[in-house]
Amino acid sequence: MLRRTRVLVDVRPLRGGDFRRLWTAGIVTSLGAQLTAVAVPLQIYGFTGSSAYVGLAGLVGFAPMAAGALWGGTLADVRDRRRVLLATTVGIGLTSLLLWAQAWAQLRSVGVLLLLVGVQQALFGANTAVGRAVVPRLVAPELLPAANALQSMVVLSAGIAGPLLAGFLFPVVGSQTLYLADAAAVCATAWAVWRLPPLPPAGSGGSGRRAGIRQTADGVRLVTRHQVLLLVYVCDFAALFLGLPTALFPQLAGETFHASDIGVLYAALSAGGVLGALFSGSFTRVGRHGVAVAVSVGLWGLAVAGFGLARSLIPAVGWLLLAGGALLALGVFRRTVLQPAVPDGMRGRLQGIDTVVAAGGPRLGDLAHGTAGAAFGATWAVTGGGLLTVAVALALLVLFPEFRRHRAPDATAPAPAPPASRRRR
Repeated sequence: MLRRTRVLVDVRPLRGGDFRRLWTAGIVTSLGAQLTAVAVPLQIYGFTGSSAYVGLAGLVGFAPMAAGALWGGTLADVRDRRRVLLATTVGIGLTSLLLWAQAWAQLRSVGVLLLLVGVQQALFGANTAVGRAVVPRLVAPELLPAANALQSMVVLSAGIAGPLLAGFLFPVVGSQTLYLADAAAVCATAWAVWRLPPLPPAGSGGSGRRAGIRQTADGVRLVTRHQVLLLVYVCDFAALFLGLPTALFPQLAGETFHASDIGVLYAALSAGGVLGALFSGSFTRVGRHGVAVAVSVGLWGLAVAGFGLARSLIPAVGWLLLAGGALLALGVFRRTVLQPAVPDGMRGRLQGIDTVVAAGGPRLGDLAHGTAGAAFGATWAVTGGGLLTVAVALALLVLFPEFRRHRAPDATAPAPAPPASRRRR
């Protein structure tokens, strides 16, 4: 029984009431967010009949999201995190209400819709950065891997159930109801955040009461001066830029599998992540976090390379399930390295940078894979990207002993101080 408990998902963080409420509310809110994520492109396509405008929505949303993540992370280090998290959560809900209003009024304006998407993505970026900086205040350091795995499981599960639910409901109730359901779902997280205790800035780690470009730059400087943090970002970016093959799924479905298989390919990655989270007890107690990050990246690359060589759906799905589990582990260990490695007063800024890297890698990777797939074929692009990812993981392990030796918080050196030029005087 004890062995089974250590293999299955580690639920010890849920013993804390604050984290348990936030996690449970996240199940509802994440599902609601997926309804909007499906409704927006469907509504845009209904207006225009053009996939180019649908792609434009993703591009329009990225820049505000990146700016919001950096600003929100900085704000989290100089303001009460509970208040910032509550404000951004309520803001997301209000934006969903505005999306409902434009659908109800039948404005049929792509410009208005893209504006609302940009605003909501900015709030989402800020909310994500602040939320990740809050978690280390709610659970003990040794429980951070388990807490991160639990949160990832919610997001990935919603990524499977939400689109299926939205696809079923959209033809019946239309976009209005989906937006309204999202706004209602946000109330669950708003309630959970309201129940949190005050989370003011920690000591001198914050940069006074200001949140500006200089404070954000402090976070960037800290990353560039801390080898382990920088290499974790390199690992994550390499995995998502070189290895994420989703841009080539349509081409593979048409050339190697069947057109109707494309939904299975997309779902398999998320399903692999959910399975990885369900059995996360088998790796969340690992102490050598640097090695864990590199091994996760290497396993991801090998699975992607295997997927590229698959010639039938069943082995392809098997490789994608393995890849999804490895990507889940990478996300868990990436956040676990970042969260305790810096003073609490810098965590918001680090999580803002993390949000930008995690979102930017797939978008740039889609461009790279699409170009390579058109030039060399989907098989070469996918398999080559996977093998390059493995090479990066091995190179970082061999070339950087500090990264290789990095361990869990109870065995690490004290967290680095903020850059001296910006310390409070």
